Parts: sequence; structure tokens; C-alpha cells
Amino acid sequence: MAEQITFTLNEEQIHGEFGITFSHIAERINPSADIYILNGFPVASDTVVAEGDSCWLLQRGYKPTLEEMRFFLYARHSPGVQKKIENANVGIMGLGGLGSAVAVALARIGIGKLLVADYDVVEPTNLNRQQYFWDQIGLLKTKAISEVLARVNPYTHVDAINERLTEQTIAQHFHQVDALAECFDDSAMKAAALRCVLTSLPNMKYVTASGVAGYGSSNTIRTTRIKEHIYMIGDGSSEARPGVGLMAPRVGIAAHHQANQILRMLLGKD
Repeated sequence: MAEQITFTLNEEQIHGEFGITFSHIAERINPSADIYILNGFPVASDTVVAEGDSCWLLQRGYKPTLEEMRFFLYARHSPGVQKKIENANVGIMGLGGLGSAVAVALARIGIGKLLVADYDVVEPTNLNRQQYFWDQIGLLKTKAISEVLARVNPYTHVDAINERLTEQTIAQHFHQVDALAECFDDSAMKAAALRCVLTSLPNMKYVTASGVAGYGSSNTIRTTRIKEHIYMIGDGSSEARPGVGLMAPRVGIAAHHQANQILRMLLGKD
């Protein structure tokens, strides 16, 4: 009798002969499978499975269940890290180039909840840097980003605020989130939001941005701590003006600085 090994397949314990490959497993279990995952990483069909391995057979276009999605994220990020991420609730104020990219980045890592706010609609001029598509022109940005995030990660819960925020309403809407990203284009609103956080949300984990326009060096986009739990992203000086516009590469760098700093704070790394 051939030597036997024990492994898990789609989270069920399976016994197989020593030297069994993914193609052999697929022939028996799911001949239509064309994606093979070994311990959280994609592999070729001729990969040999070993004792104790965790294996998945999937078909392209298949939507994973919540538990399957959790498994993939746990394998990539580790269970301890992912548990904190999936239990977190993050607020995003403004859904332009910064906010839409922050939302997508957080959904990709499996954030549990997002509370997003914007009052504007998607315009053609937004598409050079914002995470929207031509067929979404004219939609409220809150609706458009909800559609995008549903495709990125349908298990991230998204709540939307369709109104123009003010210094007075920010605390009302966002007092229960675990971290808050300021992604406004308007400098007056940036100042108003910071005043609100300092006076009404003194313990809020907060990430703001200033100086992300143009196509200057990527290395000048920095994450700077300006106060306990409060961080500034950007170079502090590159404002949008004639001849120096907001462009996808540099705005995207800043947005991912924001998302990464939020992640660090959620994990207690600030």
C-alpha cells in the first residue's frame, strides 16, 4: 500500500498518497479547477502536496465565500494581523484621488467596515487619478465607490454619507470609527477637519494630507507625525495650480501612505 499523507482541501481534511499533485487532486475532486493555492500562494498544477499542507482548488470567475476569503487573507497577512483588520471601522472624508484610492487599498486588505463621505458626482476630469470608470460618470461618488469596492472585496461593509461635511458634522458622523482619513481637495475643509479632531475627537487616529500635486520626486512624499495619533502625508508644499495638476502616480503614492499609516495605527505600530 502506498504511503499516505493528510492535508486539507478547501478546509476539509483529505487523505492521499505520497507524491500526489494538484492535477491529480483536481481530476478526482474538481476537474474544472484552474487555480491551485498551496498554503496561501498560487502554484502550478504539477506541484506536489506534502503532509499538513493547506490546499485550495478554485475556478476562475468563482466568488469565494466569506470564510474562503478570510483564509486567503489570513494566509497572506497572518491570523493575528488579519483579525485586527477585519474588526476595524475606518472613516474616509472625501472620495477623490486620495479617498477613493485609500478605500480600495483598505478593502483589498480586508478591512471590516468603511464609512465614506462625499457629496459630489463622478466627472470626466476625475478619471485621470480617481478610482472610477467611464461608465460611472454622473454617479454620486459614494455610490460609485461602493460599486468598485463590491468588486474588490464584497465582504467589506460600506456605509455612505451623501452630504457636504462641515466642522460641526464631522464629529457627529465619525465619532465611532477606529481611524479617520482626511482626503479633501479644499484647504479650508482640511483645516476645519483638523480643528474638529483636535477639539471634539481628541483620541482619534487621524491621517491628513498636504502637498501631493505634480510629478515631483516620489521620495518627497513623506509620513510625518505632527501630534500623538495624528499624521500628515505629502511634501507640504506642492499644491495644484496651473501647470501643476493632480496626477495619478503621485496622488496614488500619497493615498497609499495614508492607507499604510492607518493600518499601522490599527495594529498599534504608531
